[in-house]
Amino acid sequence: MGAKKDNLEMKQSLKTRHMTMIALGGVIGAGLFVGSGVAIHEVGPGILLSYILSGLLVFMIMRILGEMATTNPTSGSFSEYAREAIGPWAGITVGWLYWFQWVVVIAIEAIAGASIIQSWIPGFPLWIITLLLTFLLTLTNIFSVKSFGEFEYWFSMIKVVSIILFLCLGISLIFGIPFGSPEGFSNLVRNDGFLPHGSGAVLLGIVIVIFSFTGTEVTTIAAAESKDPEKSVSRAINSTIWRVLIFYIGSIAVVVTLLPWNSADVLKSPFVAVLDNIGIPFAGQIMNVIVLIAVLSCLNSGLYTTSRMLFSLAKKGDAPRLFLKLNKKGVPARGVFAATIFSYLGVIMNFVSPEVVFMFLVNASGAIILLVYLFIAVSQLRMRKKYEKENRGALKMKMWLYPYLTYATIIAILGILSAMAFIKSTQSQLFSTLILAAAIIVVSVIVGKNKRTNETLKETNDNKFVSDNRMN
Repeated sequence: MGAKKDNLEMKQSLKTRHMTMIALGGVIGAGLFVGSGVAIHEVGPGILLSYILSGLLVFMIMRILGEMATTNPTSGSFSEYAREAIGPWAGITVGWLYWFQWVVVIAIEAIAGASIIQSWIPGFPLWIITLLLTFLLTLTNIFSVKSFGEFEYWFSMIKVVSIILFLCLGISLIFGIPFGSPEGFSNLVRNDGFLPHGSGAVLLGIVIVIFSFTGTEVTTIAAAESKDPEKSVSRAINSTIWRVLIFYIGSIAVVVTLLPWNSADVLKSPFVAVLDNIGIPFAGQIMNVIVLIAVLSCLNSGLYTTSRMLFSLAKKGDAPRLFLKLNKKGVPARGVFAATIFSYLGVIMNFVSPEVVFMFLVNASGAIILLVYLFIAVSQLRMRKKYEKENRGALKMKMWLYPYLTYATIIAILGILSAMAFIKSTQSQLFSTLILAAAIIVVSVIVGKNKRTNETLKETNDNKFVSDNRMN
């Protein structure tokens, strides 16, 4: 069952504007609005270099993925490519790792969103708000893929407009346009210079910020339900670089230019601190609304992504076949419900055992995206050779300087994973993820052997049956 049947089964309801905004929604998340403060405090103004290098790595991955996605758009995306290029065990491992990462993210984002809403209505139980948020976005996902696309389109539109307004206000303050005295660039070199903790801190910054880019790859999963997958994916991936430049590097540049890197306000919420500095009334509440939208966007994407990945795994027999069932709107609703149930369990674990079970779940999902990126890059190395050998003609999108840039990307990913092993704050994430990955690989190998044994037995029995009939 290849991409052809996959496209026939699912409704191709996502338009190019949906795909474009889904790509944007994956780039702009709560990690930018809130998590960037920790990175700035750890590295200083030099965090800009960390964001540039991280953005470059993500762009390479998206270009690599685009080469495969435009050739074979499928709901399994990189899980399918890993299966075809490396082997069934790789497809199973990537699919289940990615599914696990997103269901944990769904639980985390639901709790984060509920916390924001609870700050507006104190006394209302957090767990009820968490369940309500998850339930409401579950409805948008099971109704139709178009409703998912519309919600994500408007969520992303609000985030994009917010960032653009923030950049305009920040730049006007830096240069003193149209009135007032310019703030200038002194904060970039004040307080021990551009790299107050040394050049090595840039690597630490990469380890911290790389995960805030997670979600850009959702575009290639959504491609199977796009009306024009090749055009939509190509456009979304080609525009990744300027989105990263404008929304991440641009906004962080404004923050570190306007605020001292070692300010306590930066650690709390850098964007709120800048808005306060500009004199925007109710800056904290405005940012809370924007962060809530970012959280809901991530939650929306998570429910969509996990259901499609589970659907793809079920098609290959690596997940229960019950997840192949589509509702009348062509949506794998059971996959959405499965992610929701896991999310509810995560919420329960957060209240019952926040320090042990819940933190293990969070840590175990910490480095998954880097492992997925690694599989993507290795898959492309092998897939390109296969395409060239089969003379499939010109690829619709090519990775530049193949295979050298792909090898450079693999080395960069391995470098970040190695760095995580030596940074105290990321060691638990790396080792928990590796334990989880090893467990999935072992299970996938065992399942694969059983599957081959069953197929061999079936083939033997069929041959014996045919032989017996001939003798009779």
